Amino acid sequence: QVQLVESGGGLVQAGGSLRLSCAASGRTLDSYAMGWFRQAPGKEREFVARISRGGGMTHYVDSVKGRFTISRDNAKNAVYLQMNSLKPEDTAVYYCAAYSGLYGSERQYEYDYWGQGTQVTVSS
Repeated sequence: QVQLVESGGGLVQAGGSLRLSCAASGRTLDSYAMGWFRQAPGKEREFVARISRGGGMTHYVDSVKGRFTISRDNAKNAVYLQMNSLKPEDTAVYYCAAYSGLYGSERQYEYDYWGQGTQVTVSS
């Protein structure tokens, strides 16, 4: 079992930055690829970014490319999402998730463990 806890969300003005963290307990994260997803009000949860087990491969949804960066520190058992140039449409609850494989996936149902989410609100 892996327990994931997100933190770092909050209220920020458009153009600002936030850094989300996902801390794991129960098992070491180096056995998992990791992903970040988000769910805006009234919308389905969507893929945002993923990172391979070793951190060497990342992938992003087009809407965040060039603005968001996913990273991980396996020694600290943590994954991060650096979000720059935030836009009001980035407002959502952000979730991290663990995938029992090497590269991760954009499909939510393939992830084994989820955090409870952290709210990000971007004002215009």
